[in-house]
Amino acid sequence: MTIGDLLRALDDPTRLRLLRLLSRMELAVGELAEVLDQSQPRISRHVRILTEAGLAEKRKEGSWVFLRSRLHDPLDAARGESAAMRAAADRLLAAAEREDSAFAAECAADRQRLDTIRTAREASAARYFERHAEEWDSLRSLHIAEREVEAELARLLRVGARDDAASGDGASLGELLDVGTGTGRMAELFAPAAAHVAGIDKSPEMLRLARTRLQNLSPARLTLLQGDFRALPFPDARFDTVLFHLVLHYAQAPEDVLAEAARVTRPGGRIAIVDFAAHRHEELRESHAHARLGFTDTQMHQLLTHAGYTPAADSTLPGKELTVRIWTGLRDDMPLMTPTSDFSAKAMSR
Repeated sequence: MTIGDLLRALDDPTRLRLLRLLSRMELAVGELAEVLDQSQPRISRHVRILTEAGLAEKRKEGSWVFLRSRLHDPLDAARGESAAMRAAADRLLAAAEREDSAFAAECAADRQRLDTIRTAREASAARYFERHAEEWDSLRSLHIAEREVEAELARLLRVGARDDAASGDGASLGELLDVGTGTGRMAELFAPAAAHVAGIDKSPEMLRLARTRLQNLSPARLTLLQGDFRALPFPDARFDTVLFHLVLHYAQAPEDVLAEAARVTRPGGRIAIVDFAAHRHEELRESHAHARLGFTDTQMHQLLTHAGYTPAADSTLPGKELTVRIWTGLRDDMPLMTPTSDFSAKAMSR
């Protein structure tokens, strides 16, 4: 990006307002049109200019197109891709809002309308949980209370929730990836101890719930993407901590999923897997689409080792009918082994 590209992209009041809105949270193009009271085609034209200049990034999620600011993109900063100019643009817009009373008034009105959108998101999330409450409660009744699982996971990750929440320096977890983020609960819980949180989920509806839960977290510290845990949309060695919370049992080939997790984990980085110990509840295959009826310790240790992790601390949390297990591992500083059908058969049969 050249200085000319930057100045041309900023040379429009609507685009300035768009960037200030995106500094607060990721928004759909239709939501931006509603906030700014402009037609969607007109907003789309401004979006195109901002994305072509590298100031924003758009992505498709189901039938929706979302836009996020790139003024604070940590990956760009690491690569040195025009990060200084983008950061300067962000400081300029913040200064303009402080010193230009007319611009400040427009931004304040935009944020008021944005609050209306946030309220609508929360109402939509509440309706979703009401529709699915019975089936979720049936599964929860089989295992230990989630707050106890969360507390034990925090202990194994050496995260003191109160202290880290207060400091907010991200020293404990570094760059955190929450695979299968679902409603965003794990991202919410561990964000205070992370420098940046990335959450992926295959379901657009789940991502909308996560976006509602995490809407008060700065976009500079949050990335939510639609994606598949078999092909993570991130470069190699991107994360310090990778988390699977009650997700791996959905994998038809968990060895491939963990190999992909290892690819994006930095040498010396950590993985934490929360899942069920091996069980016999066959009905979960139909009622909740579980591909795996939990894992034995032998299976998990082989899966971790083969993917390129050294198994570390673990924990057992017995429940009424299902036992929750937490396994952790450290990423080896060695080439990733490629999953094979021979390994798959041996590991998953034990």
